Amino acid sequence: MDLLDYIAARIKDLRVNYNNGEGLSQESLANHLNVAANTISRWETGTYRPSFKDVEKISRFFGVSIMSFVPPEMIDEDEDENIKALLRTARQLDPADLEELRQYAEFRRARSIYQGKPRPRAGRKKGKQK
Repeated sequence: MDLLDYIAARIKDLRVNYNNGEGLSQESLANHLNVAANTISRWETGTYRPSFKDVEKISRFFGVSIMSFVPPEMIDEDEDENIKALLRTARQLDPADLEELRQYAEFRRARSIYQGKPRPRAGRKKGKQK
């Protein structure tokens, strides 16, 4: 699954399962995010690619990590010396500072993965049938 399809599925899953499965309409989510209702639909179908700021707003609204919008196979878990040094330093931080550092690191990682991906053209995807 490519990044855009994964993000689309993740947005829909979060919206449909919002509030312990009660769900949230596309229109309601659009109101919370200050976008048009049809924009949510287009994000969920992969017709439009949300901007990185939009993905950040969605993650904040649903209270999930921004990295949850990145397919697991795109995340490299190998530790190098810089990571080990960062972990040593992080262990000495106050819990609130550690949480802020975690969020910042996730934001930077997700942004590096997300940027540079081409935006899809308007219209239906070729080769996909509904």
